[in-house]
Amino acid sequence: MNAPVPRLTALAHGGGCGCKLAPSVLRELLASEPAAAPFADLIVGTETGDDAAVWRLDDKTAIVATTDFFMPMVDDPYDFGRIAATNALSDVYAMGGRPIFALAILGMPIDKMPTAMIREILRGGAAAAAGAGIPVAGGHSIDSPEPIYGLAVIGLVSPETLRRNCDARPGDALILTKPIGVGIYSAAIKKGALSDDGYREMLGFMTRLNVVGAELAKDEAVHAMTDVTGFGLLGHSLEMARGAGATLRLKLDDAPTLAEAESLVKAGFSTGASQRNWASYGDAVVLPEGLEDWRRRLLTDPQTSGGLLVACDAAAAPTLCARIREGGDPQARIVGSVEAGEPIVEVV
Repeated sequence: MNAPVPRLTALAHGGGCGCKLAPSVLRELLASEPAAAPFADLIVGTETGDDAAVWRLDDKTAIVATTDFFMPMVDDPYDFGRIAATNALSDVYAMGGRPIFALAILGMPIDKMPTAMIREILRGGAAAAAGAGIPVAGGHSIDSPEPIYGLAVIGLVSPETLRRNCDARPGDALILTKPIGVGIYSAAIKKGALSDDGYREMLGFMTRLNVVGAELAKDEAVHAMTDVTGFGLLGHSLEMARGAGATLRLKLDDAPTLAEAESLVKAGFSTGASQRNWASYGDAVVLPEGLEDWRRRLLTDPQTSGGLLVACDAAAAPTLCARIREGGDPQARIVGSVEAGEPIVEVV
């Protein structure tokens, strides 16, 4: 008699970008890393916590390199592969680049998972890469206690259209291209509390490539970009604020959310990473007095394959936002502004 097929999410202690180390822990780990100064062609390294490393080949071309992997936050193996690959590809788009190929990163508990299930994960990842027009050209695999999958992605970008997370300017507007609430949905999945409509909604956003980033980078009105993933909207906004040496002001009521996120978070669904994120921000994030806890948990919610946070000239923001919506991200919204001041995030 065949053994029952395990639920993917039951094989892992966490899932999606909620597995990321807390921002404060990551900063501590990287504090002793050597500076990139001796490498003149390493034009983006670890200094600003950006989405990918960038190495200049010549005046017209630079290589963008990134890696991203995590444990499953859904039970369907094909969907897990698609989500993980889409998330990894996002880092290249967030820099204004275009991917050219990827390598798979695979760790599986081979004594607990059928081979067919692992093949489906790989098939999902290959399908997402094919959607970006690139191959998964190889990779590496290990036997691990928990299922892990992701990609190392290589892309190209022109140094002129490279967009970092640290170049926002006072007076800029902020655009968010996808709704938040993915971590809340994933917590509900583990308890069987997410509706079929909610799952389809979540999957649609998480498997949508952030290819719009490569197009936005060509516009001189766009000054900075980052993708919103495991540190939550507040955490990635704070990275942008610190990089720019400016205050990011987010409008609470303007942030788009997944349809069931509010009801689920009010019912108590959230991830441990949400609280770790909040504890990491310290005094650098200022919330309105008396803000309900469920609203705070939405803002700290770790996203997986989330949208892009775009800092752009305020006058151009409505047109850019409309273009993003027309391109297939219907919930893109202007969510705040960049102001001269201390490198903090204020929620109003």
